[in-house]
Amino acid sequence: MPAKKKKGGQVQIAEHDAAQDGKLKNKAYLRELAHLHVELVKLQQWVVHTGQKICIVFEGRDGAGKGGCIKAITERVSPRVFRVVALPAPTEREKSQMYVQRYLAHFPAAGEIVIFDRSWYNRAGVERVMGFCTQAQVERFLEVAPGFERAMCESGIVLLKYWLEVSEEEQERRLQSRIGDGRKIWKLSPMDVKSFSRWYDYSRARDDMFQATDTPWAPWRVLRSDDKKRARLNLISHLLKQFPYEDVPRDNIKLPKRQGPDGYVEPDYPYKFVPALNWGTR
Repeated sequence: MPAKKKKGGQVQIAEHDAAQDGKLKNKAYLRELAHLHVELVKLQQWVVHTGQKICIVFEGRDGAGKGGCIKAITERVSPRVFRVVALPAPTEREKSQMYVQRYLAHFPAAGEIVIFDRSWYNRAGVERVMGFCTQAQVERFLEVAPGFERAMCESGIVLLKYWLEVSEEEQERRLQSRIGDGRKIWKLSPMDVKSFSRWYDYSRARDDMFQATDTPWAPWRVLRSDDKKRARLNLISHLLKQFPYEDVPRDNIKLPKRQGPDGYVEPDYPYKFVPALNWGTR
């Protein structure tokens, strides 16, 4: 279980078993990440070969590092096997449907790994905190979610749920950095700004979510994410350990001899080449 219960039904995030001091150097990070990427490719091939169905849910506060973790997982694997789902706000039609209905179409088939960048747990988090649903709807969701997830698991889906836990100070630093960075400003939505002041509302929502939905068949795993590099390595390492994957037999690959030109001549065509600029002179 990722959390310890306190009196009054509240939940306290457990501290590190062992503190990690010092900044991880980029060279060491990239070396370890490259090794883990090789293992993720092995996992991918095993999933396709065996027909496994895997669903990974990422939740956490704004700025907790969900996107960076997902990118670290997926940057060296096939997007046809590792599918990332990040749904926008529901349409009016979707609002009239059963709450989880719009997520069902994205569940994995055999040989697929689906990663949800936020999920049906929006109802227990942002929708609750920002008043997009009623308290009765939240309570009903927390009541039925364990059964819904049990049905997923009984259908053959392996469900992994990760909560990224970021500190108040680090969250503020990250959100502030987005304001003045043209590469990151798209990450700071009006909703992020509105929700920033509601730290403890989100804490209460998280506590209730853990209390109701941390189950033996779909437990919550909490990842400390103040140190982005270590968090990504820890996450991928944990993910890999959840599966008994092994190398899939394959034929030795040898490139064939190229065909001869057989009279082919490059055409005198006015190709519209992309300009080659003189980079590095700014």
